[in-house]
Amino acid sequence: MTRSQRLDPLLRVTQQRQDAVARQLAERDKALNEQQQRLDLLKQYADSYSPAPAGSTLAPAMLANHVAFRAKLDVALQQQAQAVDVSRQNREIERARLLLASRDNKVLEQLAASYRSEEQRVASQREQRELDDLGGRRVRAAREAGEP
Repeated sequence: MTRSQRLDPLLRVTQQRQDAVARQLAERDKALNEQQQRLDLLKQYADSYSPAPAGSTLAPAMLANHVAFRAKLDVALQQQAQAVDVSRQNREIERARLLLASRDNKVLEQLAASYRSEEQRVASQREQRELDDLGGRRVRAAREAGEP
């Protein structure tokens, strides 16, 4: 078994690892998009829930409820913004992992290509030597047989 063939199982493993990390990155990307969409929807809802119209009179209880609800919306916005930040950080971690896995895979592929190139060069040299030996034997045989 050649050196390049011995690297093949390792190449398969690194490719599988790279594929798994790429899938995880896609999942993190999807989670970030979902969190961002939730935040956007929450912002739209909060913006549509405007303060009481100026000049209108609200009962103190209704005003208190309105203020309390608005405060809850603000807390929900902050929590969702934090969830978006966490999702973004998780995505960046996966992106870095994919970069490392890709780099490892590329290094092994280059090493295998180098081994294959060297093996091909050695095989070509061996083939040329065999052809040279064969030609030399034919010339000697022809001389011994007395042919010109």
